[in-house]
Amino acid sequence: MEVPAKTILLEEGKVSQHYIFIEKGCVRLFFNNNGEEKTVQFFFEEEGLASFDSFVNNVPSQCSIETIEPSVVYMLPRQYAIQMIEELMIEKGFAQMMLQMFALRQTHYINEFISFIRDTPEQRYQNLLKERPHIIQRVPQHYIATYLGITTVHLSRIKSKIAKGKTHF
Repeated sequence: MEVPAKTILLEEGKVSQHYIFIEKGCVRLFFNNNGEEKTVQFFFEEEGLASFDSFVNNVPSQCSIETIEPSVVYMLPRQYAIQMIEELMIEKGFAQMMLQMFALRQTHYINEFISFIRDTPEQRYQNLLKERPHIIQRVPQHYIATYLGITTVHLSRIKSKIAKGKTHF
């Protein structure tokens, strides 16, 4: 499907019925917290996603999935994704590859969780600049701010300090 920016692919509270693969574009996973959107993650070309708890356990999703840019996405219905996985399980190495993919994603989320506890917003922004600069280049600032857990004003202050060469806050 070719979809414009700001297209909701999964609405919070609905059961995830598709595995989404991104051919082109940028997608975010977010939730609503008392009227404020909080971004959990960004996804780009050649990445796939779903609200996994919802997708696997057939329960309402805690998150929404939305395109940030005009995107080309494949929406594989749940029944076909499960059928495909069952058929591929007999292939040598497939189960190991799936486990590695899940472990990678789990490790990423654990690292993000620890960073939110341990690091300051400035440190989290510096880490983002160093480890995932494509996010800074492609994602609007207000989404980056919600991802970092700060306001856009605070993000502007951090960027200004970095631009002035101040690495300690």
